[in-house]
Amino acid sequence: MRKVLRGVLSLAVLIGTVSATGASAGAATAAEPAAKQGSGHSSSSEDIKDRILAIPGMSLIEEKPYPGYRYFVLNYTQPIDHKHPSKGTFQQRVTLLHKDTSRPTVFFTSGYNVSTNPSRSEPTQIIDGNQVSLEYRFFTPSRPAPADWSKLDIWQAASDQHRVFKALKRIYSQNWLATGGSKGGMTATYFERFYPKDMDGVVAYVAPNDVVNDEDSAYDRFFARVGTKECRDRLSGVQREALVRREPLEKKFAAYAAENNLTFDTVGTLDKAYEAVVMDYVWAFWQYSLLADCASVPADAKNATDQEIWDSVDGISGFSAYADQGLATYTPYYYQAGTQLGSPDIEQPWLGNLSRYGYQPPRNFVPRSIPMKFQHSAMRDVDSWVGNNARQMMYVYGGNDPWGAEPFRLGKGARDSYVYTVDGGNHGSKIAGLTADEKAKATAAVLRWAGVAPAAVEADPAKAKPLAKFDARLDKRDDELQRNRGTLRP
Repeated sequence: MRKVLRGVLSLAVLIGTVSATGASAGAATAAEPAAKQGSGHSSSSEDIKDRILAIPGMSLIEEKPYPGYRYFVLNYTQPIDHKHPSKGTFQQRVTLLHKDTSRPTVFFTSGYNVSTNPSRSEPTQIIDGNQVSLEYRFFTPSRPAPADWSKLDIWQAASDQHRVFKALKRIYSQNWLATGGSKGGMTATYFERFYPKDMDGVVAYVAPNDVVNDEDSAYDRFFARVGTKECRDRLSGVQREALVRREPLEKKFAAYAAENNLTFDTVGTLDKAYEAVVMDYVWAFWQYSLLADCASVPADAKNATDQEIWDSVDGISGFSAYADQGLATYTPYYYQAGTQLGSPDIEQPWLGNLSRYGYQPPRNFVPRSIPMKFQHSAMRDVDSWVGNNARQMMYVYGGNDPWGAEPFRLGKGARDSYVYTVDGGNHGSKIAGLTADEKAKATAAVLRWAGVAPAAVEADPAKAKPLAKFDARLDKRDDELQRNRGTLRP
């Protein structure tokens, strides 16, 4: 979010899904013959595709083959307004990685577009289950036409998830878990807040929690201590030079924009777009990189060439991020950041008076034809609910990820819920990056919530490990992180 921080709220808001019936696929299910589990067959004699397409409002876009699974790309008819279903519908994309109806199911949301290629989230690999993935409303093509932007909020999105869950629970009757990273982790949280009886557990990764939008000092404290002084000095040096050399580098930017047919109608001017990219530089480094990557940042920025400064900023922040063409895909995110989610606004005192605009607000990145008004109560409500009501919820953060500076915290009312931090981790932090002891405890909890913890794990959580073997194609943990590189969104 860069005040929108671009905030990755890769952070936003939500889709939901998961319920709590079928309490136990249990150890007995986990021990079923591997041939059956990997066959993609259903317990019913009817083909799984026919069962899915028998759901009212569900239609097939395509089926893609994958060994051991059936993979479907689907459309599901949703109300534009869940409070007034008669006032129109839209088509929302859903994907389904089907393993077996006797297995538990993970409901995954990124909070953005849905990928139409087969993949598994970490919880899906851990429980060796099915995975339903939902595209967030208003991300194209899952956008009503005409678009009434007032219907893009966290409750409407959670209600989308709830309807998908209810429709598919009839087929996938075992336990369900909700998961997602960044904005997807936020989405899973909001879904749980509004429909707490649906899911058997929630695993939310690197989910920002900007409770009070106008109080962002936690981020300033984070940037004052993250990493090492040497690395922080390198980054601030390059960022300063990018503003000191604004004139020659903006000429380069103008040529780059002309060559790539980039325009700046939404943000207003090339100058505003240029500065927005530069202001994101330090945040983007810590979001996407590790401390070891500091070696690639120019050590003596003042004596670096213009090209070296340009390359460093472009490689980390991405100069196309605030062009109309870079913003268009993410209009729904910026809209949500400016109406409910909130977005960080950091001081960056090392820049002195070099900034002309400061951290620009989400309003600057949404076309002016779309009205926006911020709702201060939305995140306060969610934060209070999590603190007092969390049941079987897990949060995983990265120790060097700026988005974790304002995390979800568990209060006295939380039960069987946990917050973990990957030491030195970035915005791609997962359970797999925790210490051995914490990784085992977290994995055991996920297995238990899904109802598939083997007896040995029930007796000794230290023995917990994923039930499915790692698949290099399905389990590329940093795919989503890399897709968002160059943008500051959760």
